[in-house]
Amino acid sequence: MHDEGLPVTEIADRLRRSPSHVERIMAWSDIPRSGPPPGRAGRAMERRVLALRQDGESHEEIGRRFRRGARFIRQVEGLAHYRRGLELLER
Repeated sequence: MHDEGLPVTEIADRLRRSPSHVERIMAWSDIPRSGPPPGRAGRAMERRVLALRQDGESHEEIGRRFRRGARFIRQVEGLAHYRRGLELLER
């Protein structure tokens, strides 16, 4: 927004923050980074769900192991695939 010419006070009003807060965030965003973000290793549950799915277990079976529903396990699996995709893009 600032690059588009909006004054800091207008940005602060739109974001419902103080002008000093917006200025701090803008200053922080200008700090150079030392390198790429750290690797995203999947969480233990995500790795386990992927391994069990690869072994042919259903979402319902895995859900029973973790005392969760099949829908939750599908979400964990989807997030794990998403993270792995990001990991591949960063290489």
